[in-house]
Amino acid sequence: MPQTPHVETHFTSSEKIRDIVIGMSDGLTVPFALAAGLSGVVDSTGLVITAGLAEVAAGAIAMGLGGYLAARTDAEHYDSEYAREERETFKVPEIEMEEVANIFRSYGLPETTVMTVAEAIRSDRRRWVEFMMKFELGVDKPDPARARVSALIIALSYVVGGLVPLAPYFVLRSTGAALVVSILTTLLALLVFGYVKGTFTVKKPIRSAWQTAFVGGLAAAAAFGIAKLIA
Repeated sequence: MPQTPHVETHFTSSEKIRDIVIGMSDGLTVPFALAAGLSGVVDSTGLVITAGLAEVAAGAIAMGLGGYLAARTDAEHYDSEYAREERETFKVPEIEMEEVANIFRSYGLPETTVMTVAEAIRSDRRRWVEFMMKFELGVDKPDPARARVSALIIALSYVVGGLVPLAPYFVLRSTGAALVVSILTTLLALLVFGYVKGTFTVKKPIRSAWQTAFVGGLAAAAAFGIAKLIA
């Protein structure tokens, strides 16, 4: 009797989604707060645009660099731990062998099976070290291109997010009118972004949407209020 093939549909792009979330959330929030704050004290859309674009450029570079350095740190940490595990397979092979066996014992496997599998893993040093990295230390080997890709995704996401609250200032001449449109546009973008983020992460998109919009709105309100008080 023919059977329908079982196809697993696990989500496997969590790192890219995390980078988009980091870049987009800050990109929507920080320039939004800056534009709102400036709108409270100046009546020049040109000034808001200039300051906003400067912030977007600086923020994208800073965020992208931060993502790059974080990914490079992960890669360097992996290489360091790999070298340490490799040294231990030469210096204390029996201890490392016992650690492999203990991992399989934790799954309740019979002792004969444990030793057979452990010996098979020990027979290939590269496979042995990689097994210890993954199952003893819980560290996966990073993608060599991860640092560059992470930096690019975060920076581009920041730019895309940052242009949303600034867009009305390119079209409207009054900072007051542009601020109102910017608030509506950005809050809608935050709701949509939060919903999509919640769909991929916590599986509670409605709550994620309102939380994201609330944080962004609170930041803009604080910036606007502080600017008004100082002015």
